[in-house]
Amino acid sequence: MAYSFKKEQKDLYNPGKRPMVIDVPAMNYLAVREHGDPNETNGEYQQSLQLLYPVAYTIKMSKKGDHHIPGYFDFVVPPLEGYWWQEGVKGVDYQHKERFNFISMIRLPDFVDRATFDWAIQTAQAKKDGDFSKVEFLPQHEGLCVQALHIGSYDDEPETVAKLHDFIAKKGLQLDINDHRHHHELYLSDPRRTQEANLKTVLRLPVK
Repeated sequence: MAYSFKKEQKDLYNPGKRPMVIDVPAMNYLAVREHGDPNETNGEYQQSLQLLYPVAYTIKMSKKGDHHIPGYFDFVVPPLEGYWWQEGVKGVDYQHKERFNFISMIRLPDFVDRATFDWAIQTAQAKKDGDFSKVEFLPQHEGLCVQALHIGSYDDEPETVAKLHDFIAKKGLQLDINDHRHHHELYLSDPRRTQEANLKTVLRLPVK
């Protein structure tokens, strides 16, 4: 059976609606850096997804080809994630989505090293006849964070963010958003197949 990060690592992917502290371990991602409103039709956000998924599935489906990846195990492609920030804003201003900078990400299994990443990029480019040069191999170690599950529209996220801020203050922690640590979202639902009121998103904020 394919390994599911979402099912097996519930502390990372299935927190409750109540805020909690978590120490996020080091892991690697496929990532694309872009800018703009994620709701823009055919905008940079949508284009970033069209780059990430072909590479992720190239790695997953390598089991059916001639290229054998050392340490490979079958896995469910993990949920889409994203870092979000705006210049001059400590947090997120939901009223000005056009000012977003973001990194769209998909987690990589630990067996994927840079050599395997390079192979996957080259293979995806050849198969799709496209340019995947924007996709990068991104090591991350988030460390100490506070997170909670948000259920509902992305536009209603400020309610959950406010709960996280209150929790941070009560725990004697400090929000630690800076040039290297950002507002983080993990998308557990497919918005194309899920009603807006039922969307599940993990909201994660770095603290110290």
